[in-house]
Amino acid sequence: MDVLTVCPYCGVGCGIYLRVREGRVDAVFPSLNHPVNRGSLCAKGWSVPFFLNHPQRARHPLIRKGNRFIRASWDEALDFVAEKLSEIKEKHGPDAIGVLGSAKCTNEDNYLIQKFARATIGTNNVDHCARLCHASTVAGLIKAFGAGAMTNSIEEFPEADVILITGSDTANQHPVIAKWIVRARKGGTKVMVVDPRRTPLARIADLYLQHRPGTDIAWINAFLKIIIEEELYDKKFIEERTENFEKLADSLRDFSLDWASGVTGIPLSLLREGARLYAKAERASIVYAMGITQHVSGTYNVVSLANLALLTGNVGKRGTGVNPLRGQNNVQGASDLAVLPDVLPCYQKVDDPDVRKRYSELWGVEIPSNPGLTVTEMIHSSGEKIRAMYIMGENPLLSDPDINTVKRKLGELDLLVVQDIFFSETAELAHVFLPAASFAEKDGTFTNTERRVQRVRKAIEPPGEARADWRIIADLSNRLGYPMNYTHPCEILDEIQKVCGIYAGITCDILENSFGVRWPYDGKSKEGTSYLHGKRFKTKSGRGIFHAVDYLPPPEEPDETYPFIMTTGRSGFQWHTGTMTRRTPNLEREAPEAYVEINPKDADSLGIKDGDRVRVSSRRGEIELKARITGGIMPGVVFIPFHYKEAAANLLTGHFLDPISKIPELKVTAVRVEKC
Repeated sequence: MDVLTVCPYCGVGCGIYLRVREGRVDAVFPSLNHPVNRGSLCAKGWSVPFFLNHPQRARHPLIRKGNRFIRASWDEALDFVAEKLSEIKEKHGPDAIGVLGSAKCTNEDNYLIQKFARATIGTNNVDHCARLCHASTVAGLIKAFGAGAMTNSIEEFPEADVILITGSDTANQHPVIAKWIVRARKGGTKVMVVDPRRTPLARIADLYLQHRPGTDIAWINAFLKIIIEEELYDKKFIEERTENFEKLADSLRDFSLDWASGVTGIPLSLLREGARLYAKAERASIVYAMGITQHVSGTYNVVSLANLALLTGNVGKRGTGVNPLRGQNNVQGASDLAVLPDVLPCYQKVDDPDVRKRYSELWGVEIPSNPGLTVTEMIHSSGEKIRAMYIMGENPLLSDPDINTVKRKLGELDLLVVQDIFFSETAELAHVFLPAASFAEKDGTFTNTERRVQRVRKAIEPPGEARADWRIIADLSNRLGYPMNYTHPCEILDEIQKVCGIYAGITCDILENSFGVRWPYDGKSKEGTSYLHGKRFKTKSGRGIFHAVDYLPPPEEPDETYPFIMTTGRSGFQWHTGTMTRRTPNLEREAPEAYVEINPKDADSLGIKDGDRVRVSSRRGEIELKARITGGIMPGVVFIPFHYKEAAANLLTGHFLDPISKIPELKVTAVRVEKC
């Protein structure tokens, strides 16, 4: 039996068939006709059966007794959690409880986890890993366009005359989208890459600009100034469809291109060439990822890219737009459905009385009015404001910055509940562990990076006593006195499409015989909306909004003690905290250990050779790992992937936050490198 579903890894949302034999998934195949992957899969997608069938899959609820975990029944585990949450809520109030949803779980799981926080517990302390990857995308694109999502569709990349890729190692992080970009280039599209590392796509690009990490606003403002000075901007589009252009232009009058070249490390001649290449294109598309977002300036990095698109009229038509590539399979969906502390589903502000009144009537309970804490704020408040945390499908002990502090603070909680498919590093600190079903063992939907809502279909039974996340949440909510009497995820999706406007009309029946639809869905087009903002933006005025953006330097600059900038990211063969990929033999064989990329000039000055063990230290910790000497990274900068617990890059990163989106700075950390 072959079951059509969606790949559980990155946000591309490839269609896959799971081949089931004797109750096990023993193979995976790409869908040939799926509009996103069209018969392609990356190494991770091909390897899905390995983690599904891994002997370490969680099978039974566990309760901590002293220093060890004891197997418990579901009734024992859920009764214990309900009792403890009730005690903490009564003693400290509902805002003493924090809840984390998961971009790896379905829309239905995530809708229920935020409803559980707000309706069952009575708090807006609910968040998920978008806070660590694309919270600044949501905040920035809403500021500029009124909607925090990819403006265009994957299939449109070949229609662009120019594709500008920045802060994205697309070939390793989103390989199927990289294939679309390579196909576009073969068809005549010009490709420009702006990145601190010479990524695989940078090697084939028509123009590559290498900049220092953390200087994105400087090079983007340089592009804007050049385009305005040379009158390459789209006057008609600006007049008819935007506002605040004069404010932007005024802010750039005294902006120094020589300064921008010096701070970014990009020669002025290349800044001019890049600005002209983008501006002169009839259709230009911007593609970015976490190299843009994971900064204290992340929100305004995104706003700056939006300025660039608005200035040249590259929004609201095919082959254009500002296109964030989401890191995990359902970051878009979890954000749409309000696993965020300041909004209700569809990004409706929780402090808006009219919005709260509507949801209070729908859910039959008063919705708390004050925005809650973000994931980093919850963790850093643990043991103080936060007395209990419920974590579904997240592993902050590897994914969050400054993990020495994360471990200490989680250890101060009165109650930590972890719900996951494997017993993770974070689970080791839990008081209760609840085994969850994987994507292959439950029904539901994912929303990919281009807003495509797709059916996730149950192919096999969960291992042991593991249960679907939505069912666990509903059972616990019922014990706490707020009824959630759903019998199937399609019932939850039906509720979602009634309360969330952008999901209106998207039901299981609509999705059943399709490869999904992109929101918003008008009920007519086969695949939903290809591109946003065609006639008007989602802002109150209906116009795109320019913002004057000043350069904000990184919170840590290199000095004599810590002379290098460390930037972090992913390997092509590992994913996130390695919970699934590091239990996949062929992927682990290709990328078995952590490494640090070092420029040859820096390596020579330090006496380091390729393969040497080195120590990398910051103000917060140190790790040891192998050196990888490469000319693909600029002098003064080192790169470390964050997947490896034995050399966790986030032992080094700091607790510096974007003041708007509260995303942490993960791309610029001052470090020292020494040969062991």
